[in-house]
Amino acid sequence: MPITTVGLDADDTLWHNETIFRLTHDRFAEMLGEHGDRETIEDRLAATERRNLRLYGYGIKGFTLSMIETAMELTGGSPPPRVISEILAAGREMLGHPVEPLPGVDEALAELSERYRLVLITKGDLLDQERKLAASGLGDLFAGVEIVSEKTADTYRTVFNRHGTGPAEAVMAGNSMKSDVLPAIQAGAWAAHIPYVITWAHELADAPESEPRFAALESISKLPAWVDRVG
Repeated sequence: MPITTVGLDADDTLWHNETIFRLTHDRFAEMLGEHGDRETIEDRLAATERRNLRLYGYGIKGFTLSMIETAMELTGGSPPPRVISEILAAGREMLGHPVEPLPGVDEALAELSERYRLVLITKGDLLDQERKLAASGLGDLFAGVEIVSEKTADTYRTVFNRHGTGPAEAVMAGNSMKSDVLPAIQAGAWAAHIPYVITWAHELADAPESEPRFAALESISKLPAWVDRVG
């Protein structure tokens, strides 16, 4: 079957995201340095994030709330007002961070958009993802934008049927094996893993090496040629 539609992840596929979170993790550990070592603080924050995903979803706002909750736990329920103020400031700075496409993104998307229907499929906070897409300058290249709470096989079936000709004639590309590759293949689509320098632990999963509809690409610059070969 021909490929008609290409789905693309946003954060850490089209622009930086996890590096910004890592910097804030460092800042948070410094804020609470009097209440635990770096490893303890990181472990508590990671546990709080995992626990809160079903309540807050993905994104900076939920992360900020998880930092506040972790600070409460580590200080016995009495974090200094200065710490809360610094956490809120860090969250605001993350929400206002400049957006710059990763190397090769502009060229790859421009080339793909000449031959395929492009759909942005991303998790996270609605307002923040819309802001980043607008600031990236890439919005006009996409025929559809889907900001979802979770990426499952059903998510991909629905999106590729809505914006394309079904998952069998679609490719999904992104940096997360867990969210961008495995469920897309389960839905019947092709999938390309494009690594980022840092991967959030929650998004780690084994690659489906024996799956013929899977490809591990060095960079997004390799995506147009691979999609052409698949199609």
